[in-house]
Amino acid sequence: MFDVVAVGKVNRDAFIRSGEFKLLKDKKALKELEIETEQAECFPLGIKTSIEKPIFAGGGGAHNAAVTFARHGLKTGVVGSIGDDLAGKDITRFLRDEGVKTFFKTDKKEGTGYSVVISSPDGERTIFVYPGASDKLKDADIRFPQARARWFYISPGAIPVGEMEKFVSRAKKSGAKVAMNPSGFYIEKGKNEMKRIFPMLDVIIVNREEAALITGVPYSAEKKIFKEFDRITTGIAVITDGKNGASVSDRSYRYHIESFPEKEIADRTGAGDAFGSGFVATLMHANDTVYALRFAAANATSVIESVGAASGILAKKDFENPRWKEADCDIEPL
Repeated sequence: MFDVVAVGKVNRDAFIRSGEFKLLKDKKALKELEIETEQAECFPLGIKTSIEKPIFAGGGGAHNAAVTFARHGLKTGVVGSIGDDLAGKDITRFLRDEGVKTFFKTDKKEGTGYSVVISSPDGERTIFVYPGASDKLKDADIRFPQARARWFYISPGAIPVGEMEKFVSRAKKSGAKVAMNPSGFYIEKGKNEMKRIFPMLDVIIVNREEAALITGVPYSAEKKIFKEFDRITTGIAVITDGKNGASVSDRSYRYHIESFPEKEIADRTGAGDAFGSGFVATLMHANDTVYALRFAAANATSVIESVGAASGILAKKDFENPRWKEADCDIEPL
């Protein structure tokens, strides 16, 4: 039996950086272009633009989580869907070298999912995504008892909600605990379509914007958001808030931790995966919410400081660095 199996999105990432990429922050121009974010990354058309040496690496929530678990010393498996191509083979080789057992469906028609990450000088990024095989996983592809585990960590991408519901139900019947970091695809479905999955989750991990969308509670009303999560789920709710840290509700108390200061910001890709999987990995070992929050925050910060969603993931021994010993954590009743 595995300690933990990560289930869901696995893909190949290509990271492109250049000092010639510019940021557009003019609100009027952004509105005219129908861009809803506060800034946009720009580069001129019709010319060649110099870039830094590109970096290619594995990615996707299930891939990144599996690396965290393996480096934490847990017996780890990963379930996902890849193409019958070089990218899929490279991902498989990397994970096996990390000590992860792979249970991959190989799609003969679709290529391995691919993301091209265009990074700005401040570490923010735009991601171009080809889903490929990564969203083709079905309940029947998740094999029992080969992939039986004490915990399952789900990063579902755009895997159909019905297929994931069947899997989560089977996992719970096997006696496993289940954590989920819902994708944008799942967030858009809303709590009505997810209502049969939520009560089966032991841990749910979302960012603050996603939490507001799921619960229908205003972004600023964090305590009310947690109260709504307590109503629709039966487990622990984790809400990340970027530079403002993260909060956790265990249904009795709210815990809040500040982010660790970054030495530098190289790339923010995978920070959410690092936080969520870091929290669950440590919770499995210690069952200590404050300790789990501290490791999760450290793991996310370390990932931000390097290019690639998995390259900065901390091994368990790395957490002994004095840098990670101090973090403010507030605890209050809900």
